[in-house]
Amino acid sequence: MTAPRTRPAVVAFDVNETLLDLAPVQATLIENGEPGHLLPTVFSRTLALGFAAATAGTRCRFRDAFEAALAQLTGLSAAQRTAVADAFGELSPHPDVKPALRRLTSAGVRAVTLSQGTPGVAEAGLSRGGVTPLVERTLTTESIGVWKPDRAAYLWAAGVCDVAPAELALVAVHSWDVHGAQRAGLTGGWCSRAESAYAAVYEPPHVQGASLLEVVEALLALPPA
Repeated sequence: MTAPRTRPAVVAFDVNETLLDLAPVQATLIENGEPGHLLPTVFSRTLALGFAAATAGTRCRFRDAFEAALAQLTGLSAAQRTAVADAFGELSPHPDVKPALRRLTSAGVRAVTLSQGTPGVAEAGLSRGGVTPLVERTLTTESIGVWKPDRAAYLWAAGVCDVAPAELALVAVHSWDVHGAQRAGLTGGWCSRAESAYAAVYEPPHVQGASLLEVVEALLALPPA
């Protein structure tokens, strides 16, 4: 049986789509002649390419996978693909990010980010949203050459934060990320902002909510360790 979950000492947030809005990437895609509704497909293909490369033992950066996905799904030139990828540096936080981070800070719980994206993207987005002081550190699995949901990614984050896996929670809008974290021993928090339903092929999330603030409140409501 799964051990009862307790209030985490640290909460790690996924970055792309969870903390940061991809609207600037979509806008740049449109500026270069592609339909905006193509972005979710490109993003999903990016993840598929990265997951497959990682499973096969090939090291692959998020940006390289994203540009490869653009090459497969669009007619953009190399220069245009670079321009779309560069737009990740222009992302800003979703409206529910600051309230969620402030709530954690007021409760004495540490907050970090855990992405597999390009270094600097999270930092730029947090700074643009004025929430950098609320985040202890930014982590990307590119530093260790793996992709979430490899359990090594979550265990590495716990080690960097100097806590046991059970003391770390992962919050994301992607079912697969929450599932990976839970399988690695973390507490999982799913925000339903990007998916209308949690994937039924995975074990249910430990906590969930319609906004990041709701997820944070649910984590804080867990019994103390």
